[in-house]
Amino acid sequence: MKSCEKGLWALILLLTAGLLYAVFFLVPPAEGLGNLVRIAFFHIPVAWVAVLAFLVSAWYALRYLRRPAERFDAISAASARLGIIFVVFATLSGAVFSKLTWGAYWNWDPRQTTIFVLLLIYAAYLTLRSVIADERRRARVSAIYALFSFLTVPFLVFIIPRFYFSLHPAPVLNGSGSIDMDPVMLRVLLASLLDMTLIYIALLCHRVKSERGASS
Repeated sequence: MKSCEKGLWALILLLTAGLLYAVFFLVPPAEGLGNLVRIAFFHIPVAWVAVLAFLVSAWYALRYLRRPAERFDAISAASARLGIIFVVFATLSGAVFSKLTWGAYWNWDPRQTTIFVLLLIYAAYLTLRSVIADERRRARVSAIYALFSFLTVPFLVFIIPRFYFSLHPAPVLNGSGSIDMDPVMLRVLLASLLDMTLIYIALLCHRVKSERGASS
């Protein structure tokens, strides 16, 4: 198991090093954004992993409700915590982009507003887990909360921001309706999404193992 973890982290380090080189030396400046487009190769993957983490948290919350097991609760809780961390990274990277593009870190743009609401929802999840002393009750109540909280994620991340004018740059579509992106940019973005997903998986495994070890 330890050798597998070391192998995964070695793969992550190699992939990350290659991505840093590609982002700064291979990716061309984007029309209208110039070199600021390089922030997107961090911002988009961390936002994607945040959604993935909340989905995993909800999935294992559902599994816990169907068949209560300490392992399911541990994975759900650890994934929710990681989701919050990745949301914070997405918010910070978005704020840097906002400052460099529009002159202010925070504009209460629809996407910034909905991500702030998402942070509040999952901060309440952490608070809920901290105030319930009984382990079984905490696990059950947290599972119910995690399950219903995820129902808000698609609306806050993908749907509601599209109903309002946003300073946030929208993806450019070509005639066939697919995203029009430089092939190098697309390959680097996909590799970055893979890299960030692997980082999430490695961190989740480590956190679950640590939390279960501490409780045993």
